[in-house]
Amino acid sequence: MKTLVEAVNQALHEELERDPRVFVMGEDVGVMGGVFRATSGLLERFGPDRCFDTPLAEAGIVGTAVGLALAGWRPVCEMQFDAFSYPALDQVIAHVGRYRARSSGHAEMAMVLRMPYGGGVRAPELHQDSPEAHYAHTAGIKVAVPSTPADARGLLSAAIRDPDPVIVLEPKRLYRAPRGEVSEGDGLVPLGRARIAAPGDDLTLIAYGAMVSVALDARGELLDRGISAEVIDLRTLTPLDEDTILKSLAKTGRAVVVQEAPRTCGFAAEVAAVLAERSIFDLRGPVVRVTGYDIPYPCSSMEDAYLPSVQRVTAAARHTMEFE
Repeated sequence: MKTLVEAVNQALHEELERDPRVFVMGEDVGVMGGVFRATSGLLERFGPDRCFDTPLAEAGIVGTAVGLALAGWRPVCEMQFDAFSYPALDQVIAHVGRYRARSSGHAEMAMVLRMPYGGGVRAPELHQDSPEAHYAHTAGIKVAVPSTPADARGLLSAAIRDPDPVIVLEPKRLYRAPRGEVSEGDGLVPLGRARIAAPGDDLTLIAYGAMVSVALDARGELLDRGISAEVIDLRTLTPLDEDTILKSLAKTGRAVVVQEAPRTCGFAAEVAAVLAERSIFDLRGPVVRVTGYDIPYPCSSMEDAYLPSVQRVTAAARHTMEFE
């Protein structure tokens, strides 16, 4: 049994061992082993050429990784916190997402940007954003968001082996709880494949990252009210596994989408649009979003009011169940 951050560490050890082109770079990833200890032991095992600290310059980290990826290496960059990645957006949008297309597919851009994301840990400002929509909207980039230790290990391994750039958003709220089984051996989780976290017949709850556990808790409360909810963990935002969510909606006829990012132009809106465009005749009620609010992420004393809660999810579920 491992925690999510231990599973990340396992994946990094395994992939550096498997492929000599893989290396890890970022702020405090070497000597300290990362602020969350996700890179602990890498420097000692693989040496300073395969795991090394960088200056406090996110644009420099990503820009350097772009050149190394074009030269055939497979860099794994750590953005120490979610909002720390914003200075690197120019590199991500102008270069990371475009080189495969710019070279007509001849140049791989096999690089990974890992970052802890999201709230629920009482962090200070710029340490608890949910920036997935920025990256999902950037063409040419894949975005993965694990919610279990097994998926953290499997998605990261798949991302490192992928020829395209992948953003891996690791929910810091889940880094050390709960523990879960993580297999030895290959254990890859393919990018672009959602999982059914819990079956149900009356309603589909769609979530990712830390919101999966909120959806599962809401499912328990709904069962007490006689409502059977199916919970889908997207696992990958781009590419999105549309078939799994559409198949679930065809069965249940109702959907609630949960994200902790601000509401406007959030990824939940993309999921809702897919359901409306491709399964309008399966819908028996409105697709309802439960999200954060359209404000900068609040201070720690207010984050419980900001984050989607079990109560907000169950209220949204009851609302869509009212339609016949």
